[in-house]
Amino acid sequence: MNYFNKILKYAIPYKSYAILNIFFNIMYALFSALSMIAFIPLLEVLFKSNRKIKIKPQYDEINSFRSYIEDWLSYQVTIQLEKDISTTLIYVVTLVIVLFLLKNLFNYLALFFITYLRNGVLKDIRNSIYNKVINLPVAFFTEKRKGDIMARISSDVLEVQVSFLSIIELLIREPLTIVFTLIAMFTISYKLTFFVIIFIPVSGFFISLIGKKLRKDSDLVQKEQGYFLSIIDETINGQKIIKTFGAGNSFLKKFKESTKRFFDHSNRLLHRTNLAAPSSEFFGITVIGVLLWYGGQMVLIDTSLKGSTFLVFIGLAYNILTPAKAISKSIFSIKKGDAAAARIIEILEAKNSLKDKPDAIEKFNLKSKIEFKNIKFSYQSTTIINGFNLKIKKGETVALVGQSGSGKTTIANLLARFYDVESGSISFDDNELTKIKKSSLHKMIGIVTQDSILFNESIKNNIKLGDPNASDKKIVEAAKAANAHDFIIKMKDGYESNIGESGNKLSGGQKQRLSIARAILKNPQILILDEATSSLDTESEKLVQSALENIMKGRTALIIAHRLSTIQKAKTIVVMHNGKIIEKGSHNELLSKKKAYFNLVQLQKI
Repeated sequence: MNYFNKILKYAIPYKSYAILNIFFNIMYALFSALSMIAFIPLLEVLFKSNRKIKIKPQYDEINSFRSYIEDWLSYQVTIQLEKDISTTLIYVVTLVIVLFLLKNLFNYLALFFITYLRNGVLKDIRNSIYNKVINLPVAFFTEKRKGDIMARISSDVLEVQVSFLSIIELLIREPLTIVFTLIAMFTISYKLTFFVIIFIPVSGFFISLIGKKLRKDSDLVQKEQGYFLSIIDETINGQKIIKTFGAGNSFLKKFKESTKRFFDHSNRLLHRTNLAAPSSEFFGITVIGVLLWYGGQMVLIDTSLKGSTFLVFIGLAYNILTPAKAISKSIFSIKKGDAAAARIIEILEAKNSLKDKPDAIEKFNLKSKIEFKNIKFSYQSTTIINGFNLKIKKGETVALVGQSGSGKTTIANLLARFYDVESGSISFDDNELTKIKKSSLHKMIGIVTQDSILFNESIKNNIKLGDPNASDKKIVEAAKAANAHDFIIKMKDGYESNIGESGNKLSGGQKQRLSIARAILKNPQILILDEATSSLDTESEKLVQSALENIMKGRTALIIAHRLSTIQKAKTIVVMHNGKIIEKGSHNELLSKKKAYFNLVQLQKI
């Protein structure tokens, strides 16, 4: 339960509900035993087997507690029987009903308060995971499947929530029910009670053998669920490719293999889980059988026990079976919950290498320059950037060009501090990037990527991400500057129009212009354009390029481009190859050298 213990801290804000739950569980356990004992006077009346005691008994020593209870009950029944047997029966039945009513009322109240605890913990864990997901570095998500993370936030957290009820039952309710019932049984017959005491540890031993591998099986089930959720996510997002390349059968085969593994793991897990209840019930009914044989002799042969009292004892013994089964189920549930908790803790305790340093400063203005000094960056032992040096003055536009894989986008990601450099440094003015708080850094930077990242929201809300406090007037101005206003007002609901998942209701050019409008509304000092026009047709490219020129005015800009026609006005063009700078200069300067840049321009003219 090491991982599950770490989850328990989320229950601290709800400790008042836990205390109330424990209190009402204690009351439930107490009245569970009392409600069974209440059958003794009822059976005494029905079988008329009570001793007639007309003098009220007095309690003197602890050793006579059982005798005192029996005498007191006999006295009460004797008094009532002398009045009216029918009335006595009504009183006794009413007593039984009231006790069972209170027992079930306390049961409901215990469940009522634990509901707030369970759902509160569920809410807080999900919020914590989501907060962690937002703050983890981009590199974390290149190694984790989206479906696996979704499974941890959904099904794993639900498994932990269910386990919370189990642990309360395991620690408080069911053990106390057994304890109070055993106390009642001892007052009736200590000899018969020893049989029941022997049953509990024996049953627990066999149940622990069954559940030995449960945690491992549960972990396999959760991992496989995350895997096939990832396949579903990839299938939905890649419908066009899957269909045009005829890859449907391949994906179906992969999905079926995953669900088959999930089927096998789930069957093994459920077989182990389902074995707990019948096993404990079998051990229990075995004990009941022995009790019937041994207790029957005490009633019929040596008459040391009354028949009515023996029937109540059997009821109490059977009353132990229910909490015993619940404990066995709780043990299984907690084992499953611990496996789910381990997967949750892996996310919550994932190390964030990009955390702000204790001495990090707030910086909201670029005063003079951005400088890359001898940058080196590797990913999984592969060197991507090596010996990169570049200075970008405030207000300058610098373009990075080169073949795919030359490291252009990596430079942009390092500038935005999605990753940290392996060696060397990036500085804003005289402040190293690692010594600037990420929150203030990201306020200075605006990004427009090749793949327009939009959300299943209205146009207005997508643009408003640039400035959540922006007025409608500013949103319209940003859309006009991005050449997006005209197509927006033609839509059915205008700025309130929903654009669908990833903006799929819009064309590529329209999506890109919304991304630019969002960046314009943010009004960043530093602009990163990562191949913002590479996927557009000629007409859309002209509109987007015009919008980009509007947004770049007076800003420091880093442009990554394949289409060289879009970066000819850049102050400096940097040509990259295998993570290094091989040429640098203006468009005309590089053409005159007739080297790498010249060759790239010639290739695009063909």
